Amino acid sequence: MEIKFLKLIKTIAEEGSIAGSSEKLFLTQSALSHQLKDLEIQLGFKVFYRTRNKWELTEEGNVLYKTACTVMDSIGNGLNAIQQIRAGAAGTIKISTECYSFYQGLPLFIQKMKVLYPEIEVDLVLEATHKPVLKVISNEIDIAVVTSMPSSNKELVSIEIFEDEIFAVLHQENLLNDSEYLTADDFLDVHLIIHSFPLKTVSVYEEFLNPNGIVPAKISAVPLTEVTLEMVQANIGITCMPKWALKSFKLSDELKFKKIGSKGLKRKHYLVVRKSDIGKKYINDFLLNFKEYFQNFG
Repeated sequence: MEIKFLKLIKTIAEEGSIAGSSEKLFLTQSALSHQLKDLEIQLGFKVFYRTRNKWELTEEGNVLYKTACTVMDSIGNGLNAIQQIRAGAAGTIKISTECYSFYQGLPLFIQKMKVLYPEIEVDLVLEATHKPVLKVISNEIDIAVVTSMPSSNKELVSIEIFEDEIFAVLHQENLLNDSEYLTADDFLDVHLIIHSFPLKTVSVYEEFLNPNGIVPAKISAVPLTEVTLEMVQANIGITCMPKWALKSFKLSDELKFKKIGSKGLKRKHYLVVRKSDIGKKYINDFLLNFKEYFQNFG
């Protein structure tokens, strides 16, 4: 039975007449009577006894009325619960990352979030890039994307997203292209092109070169990936980044990817969020979608 018929039975029973019911149901008296007649034909029994001043439920109709009350109350409670959930689904999320390469993937994700969750506003906070975890603790941003687990802090929660691998990107005529993989010593005479200083925010330096006591002969900071790729294309330097960060660029066949170290330079990405925010629906919606979107980037 359609819900509209249950609503019709409930309204007539409570109003006691067609006239009052038609106003509440926004139907003409004629249309309401016609619907009730069709319903009784389908059911095979009368729902109401009609009298001049009062419409009374039959025994069968009384059962239907109780059923209608139960169903309509359940629907009302469900809609109220949904409204309460939706009330917590709106909010602004400020996010930053310690790795500039991650900004290659974030804009498309934010665009997707705008379509699926228009009530969630996502702001990229570039100024927090070098110290995003501290900015989360100080409530200046809400979520940090980092490549190492932050030190133990009871106020924070870390969520592992994916693992990727950083490659050296070089021109095919570069002498290092003959190597199966690059060692730390191979970087001694290299012109290394990074996105920005300080060096401790550069994964290849912090996780591979510095532990081996190696500083490249020349280091240049170039904030635009397009320019970096042009410099590598001209064979005047090499850069290091994950392949997924270059998906949106048209790469020349002359550019080659080399493993860094015999086992490759791998790193894990984590989302760091305040524990007090985990229970907020809009934060949780963001975290779940973020993990789903980026989990295959490695």
